[in-house]
Amino acid sequence: MLRDEVNKAFEVLKNGGLILYPTDTIWGIGCDATNIEAVEKVFKLKGRSEEKSLIVLLDSSNKLQSYVNEIPEVAYDLIEYAENPMTIIYSNAKNLAKNAIAKDGSIGIRIVKHTFCEQLLQRFRKPIISTSANLSGQPSPACYNEISEEIKEGVDYVVNWEQDDTSIKKASTIMKLEPGGLFSFIRK
Repeated sequence: MLRDEVNKAFEVLKNGGLILYPTDTIWGIGCDATNIEAVEKVFKLKGRSEEKSLIVLLDSSNKLQSYVNEIPEVAYDLIEYAENPMTIIYSNAKNLAKNAIAKDGSIGIRIVKHTFCEQLLQRFRKPIISTSANLSGQPSPACYNEISEEIKEGVDYVVNWEQDDTSIKKASTIMKLEPGGLFSFIRK
């Protein structure tokens, strides 16, 4: 079952499509974070300004250096010891779709600890966009049942995993980490 869902989502991502999928936080809309056209579809579906940056998921902190030019040493400790899902905004993103990167060159990356996401990321071998499964300006859905039909119909594949999980989940903590190690919290 899990393997089938990973394989179906993988095929959609590989072909530039959008998936609706469970994460370690809330349900997300995802695509290949290196594909400009796929990222554009995410903005269009959400009705979101391309001025707003997106988050990407990776399955291992070892892959950070492939997508960020300069990683402060403290980032690895923050990732290792964070008790809750944490997205870190790094300066000087690279090797990602240019429309996934913020105007200031930064990118938010979360090292995901979630069985489905980890397996999908390992299979895909590229970062995946993860943005809340809602229309821009609407509240983020706490569980699958709260996702609008417009979002469900707007993606190419809805992952059939954890749809019946009604536990209330929340978005990740977001912190901005400067190359020198200075940090600030964007969302706690």
